[in-house]
Amino acid sequence: MFYGIHHKLPRGSSSAGPSGRRRGGGRVSPRRSDSRDRMVLSAAALLREHGASATSIDRVLAHSGAPRGSVYHHFPGGRAQLIDEAVALAGDFIAGLIDAATQAEDPLEAIDAFFALWRDRLVESDFRAGCPIVAVAVETNDDAPQLARSAAAVFNRWREGLAALLLRHGLTEERSRRLGTFIIASVEGAVIMSRAERSTAPIEAAAAEIHGLLLHALREATGTRPEPRP
Repeated sequence: MFYGIHHKLPRGSSSAGPSGRRRGGGRVSPRRSDSRDRMVLSAAALLREHGASATSIDRVLAHSGAPRGSVYHHFPGGRAQLIDEAVALAGDFIAGLIDAATQAEDPLEAIDAFFALWRDRLVESDFRAGCPIVAVAVETNDDAPQLARSAAAVFNRWREGLAALLLRHGLTEERSRRLGTFIIASVEGAVIMSRAERSTAPIEAAAAEIHGLLLHALREATGTRPEPRP
């Protein structure tokens, strides 16, 4: 899950821009020129652990080490723009993984890996890291309704990516879209439950059931009998 972007970038290193591409390498001192990227990364990291309402400008500045004067220079739309760009960054990261998975020869292996990625992020963060897209989607954000639209667009992009994977392996377009929606809903719900229970049991259960469902759907679609998961 995105959820590794900030974890993989040490404080003071070159960071990824809104497209998710890393610029340069090695440790460097914090500079005004990279403060924008650091703030977006920090906002995404704070969203996944603390939620949208707790992701304030002050907290992002403290987390990123960016100068206060850079806030409205880089984000004239203020906090709403910053959070919107953090949502886009997180969405792009997972969408990239899904896009790569659409080329997989084994769709079951690709979906298993998708669940495993979320499970690993939960364990690595001691069950503190959730999904920044969910963090935005579940809050009303009456003062910034565009955030809900951005979250919806990210979910739709993920769903379409998964649907493309299933369509490529013989499922109908309608079934592929429904299953894409169900996979995203299952992952997100399981992540929330795993955080609450501080256990990987919910996400492992969801992964096993999705695996079985897809096994059956692919067998029906192709007339073959894929090997069940051990």
